[in-house]
Amino acid sequence: MALVPIQYNLRSLIVRRGSTMLTVISIGATIGVLSAVLSLQTGFENVFTERGREDLAVVLRTGAGSEGESSLQRKDIDLLTKGSEEFAVDENGDPIASAESYLAIRRRKFDGGETNVAIRGVQQGTFAVHGDELRLLDGRRFEPGTDEVIIGKRLLGRFPDAQIGETMNLNLTPFRVVGVFEGPGAFETEIWGDVDRVLAALDRTVFNRVIGKLKDGVSAEQFNERLEADKRISAKAVDEVTYLKGQTVALTGLFKFLGGFLFFVMGLAAIFTGLNSIYASISARRREVGILLATGYRPFSVFLSFWLESAMIGLLGGLFGILLVLPLNGLETGTTNFQTFTEVAFEFQVDSTVLMVALISAVVLGLVGGALPAWKAARMEVTDALRRA
Repeated sequence: MALVPIQYNLRSLIVRRGSTMLTVISIGATIGVLSAVLSLQTGFENVFTERGREDLAVVLRTGAGSEGESSLQRKDIDLLTKGSEEFAVDENGDPIASAESYLAIRRRKFDGGETNVAIRGVQQGTFAVHGDELRLLDGRRFEPGTDEVIIGKRLLGRFPDAQIGETMNLNLTPFRVVGVFEGPGAFETEIWGDVDRVLAALDRTVFNRVIGKLKDGVSAEQFNERLEADKRISAKAVDEVTYLKGQTVALTGLFKFLGGFLFFVMGLAAIFTGLNSIYASISARRREVGILLATGYRPFSVFLSFWLESAMIGLLGGLFGILLVLPLNGLETGTTNFQTFTEVAFEFQVDSTVLMVALISAVVLGLVGGALPAWKAARMEVTDALRRA
């Protein structure tokens, strides 16, 4: 079965560049919006998942979905940090584990608005747990037992007191900012201080989680099985990768719904634009269709030819949409994480997955919009097409 040369379709797109560009722009706008939402989703997810490690165990109260929902008594902390053989130990024989508190506090931004910021109380063991992942950019670490804090680098310039040397009031207790740190993930949007001083300032008595490095050959699942059998404490353990993925479910789901909804609504408009464009093109090319059929091309070949032309238009629209969204790549933004109700700063990330989804979606729009017109062209009678041309 002979196929219609692809040069025919390329020439048609150039000759009818007005209607082609209209359809390309319509599809491109749809793909641009879809890609922007997907790049938001990707950037938000990567803030959490890029720092996940399977050799770190996160221990929460049984039934808690996040550290904000968890509560562990001090007696539980001693059992978990000192009585858990699953944790690795340092050169002194001390477990590489740390108890932490976590709370969202309201802070006023430079623009006059307010948002929730995460304040994390940590023991000195937290720095040993994360090792080189955490790096001081400026200043120094807080001294244990003092009213000092360090801040993540993404907080700089967002709040008036988020600067080294400034005093930050937590409840009614003034804390002095002594350092700025960087690290993977959402840590860079948090405030860190000594856990006992933070708990006292915020009038809290319970911790939120324990995090520690597992021994070689020990998994978080094995740790969790042992905790389930321990009647002294109600706690569960998961690896950090699993825990962090769970912190993105709500907002990621919203991004996916928003992207799907906008793609559906705008995609319908793009499909109808494509339908009108291809129908008009076929009406103007009835003689050409008749000649193709008369010279031996089968109806299915004609159908494939026009359908391929629609796919080409969709591909061009996808490329145009990608060009629209590429300037957003790396642009910093922020939103509230529905799991923790704290603001998370992150960047738009237009990665290979976003680009692939964008191009595939654009081609699908082109194929859907061109299917009926291509079918109509294939079903034309030769004599009718030539006579009415």
